[in-house]
Amino acid sequence: MYMKYKNYIPFIIIVFLFSCITASAQENKILTLNEAIELGIKNSKQLRLSQARIDEAVAATKQATEARLPDASISGSYLRLTEPHISIKGAGSDTTGGFAAPPITQALYGSANVSLPIYAGSKIKYGIESAKYLEQATRLDAEQDKEAVMLNTIAAYINLYKANVAVDVVQKNIVQSRLQDSNFSSLEKNGLLPRNDLLRSQLQTSNFELALVDAESAVKLATVNMNILLGLPETTMLLVDSSSITNPLELKTIEEYEQLASVNRNDVRSLNYQQKSADAAIKVAKGDYYPSVALTGGYIAADIPDFLTVTNAVTLGVGVKYDIGSLWKTKSKVQQAQAREQQVQASRDILTDNIHRSINQAYESYLSDTKKIEVNAKAVEQANENYRISKNKYDNSLLLLTDLLDANLQQLRANLQLKTSRADAVLDYYTLQQTAGLLKQ
Repeated sequence: MYMKYKNYIPFIIIVFLFSCITASAQENKILTLNEAIELGIKNSKQLRLSQARIDEAVAATKQATEARLPDASISGSYLRLTEPHISIKGAGSDTTGGFAAPPITQALYGSANVSLPIYAGSKIKYGIESAKYLEQATRLDAEQDKEAVMLNTIAAYINLYKANVAVDVVQKNIVQSRLQDSNFSSLEKNGLLPRNDLLRSQLQTSNFELALVDAESAVKLATVNMNILLGLPETTMLLVDSSSITNPLELKTIEEYEQLASVNRNDVRSLNYQQKSADAAIKVAKGDYYPSVALTGGYIAADIPDFLTVTNAVTLGVGVKYDIGSLWKTKSKVQQAQAREQQVQASRDILTDNIHRSINQAYESYLSDTKKIEVNAKAVEQANENYRISKNKYDNSLLLLTDLLDANLQQLRANLQLKTSRADAVLDYYTLQQTAGLLKQ
């Protein structure tokens, strides 16, 4: 017998090792809420986009600052000429009335120029201010995006928790229901229970099993969503730490939350900086009404063989430039800048209304959840007691099986709704904190 199976031993070992490798490839990870938030922030694609916008704003500020630096240019040309006729009029000319010039077939010249702006209608100064304010606004927008990522991670975490709770509750009811089916099957075989009642009980078990299929599917989808959000492999099995979902703290008043939002919300502070940037942009536009003044300097060299040579020609002076067309062109630029300022002001007013609306909505949702927790806690006690009484009556032939099954179903729903309402309360509390700009605290 040993010789018969001896040749299969290597194959069995290979299958066993392959099974171990496959099992280890599906990693199980216990994840707390704080760990999920840290991973969500670290691997957020939205925050990478926000960082790129910050880098762009920093570069724009640097570019505006560099307007203070001098402009410098170098140019040079080499020209090949035909045989031009050159006649220079003046005293001492030949019989034709001009000087006889040597034949010129080429020319070479070059120049270097430097210009240092002294005054440009304050456009440089306010251009730098505008860019710096926009940079600060962009940084604050990134912080607001960070809080949004945090809340999104919390919502995904709680959604995964609720999906696991549903699986756990349904599985417990399936165990209880199958045990009941086993007891009823024995009674039916001994003629102590109508077959119809056994089928009703088995039908409810089947319904629980169908509910379990849906619940397990919801867990898989919630897990994949969470893994993508956290930058983990999609096959990672996440084990939610229920102790991370703690009871929320005591609430402040709506008025306090609205006042805190006006101070702590980064998008509100961002619009304040955008307002300052728009004010500076108006001053930049008005700068076209004024002339620009700059220190200028240069060096010129030229060489026309057998005719002219210029070296060490250095220039230094002050240049003034005024665009007369700005008298009738600048007005429209100023109007555009003022319109942008009005847009920022309108956006700030809209944001204030939305914040007040969101705070009231989140506040009422949280209060509703706390009331639901109280009601569902009582409902669980009532459902448990109702099932106990119903089971006792049914065992004493004082109650129909349909009533017992209904009591069991009510018990399932009550337990599931209690745990769900507790998780919803935690999410609504964090939503309220994010709406008031307090989530990071």
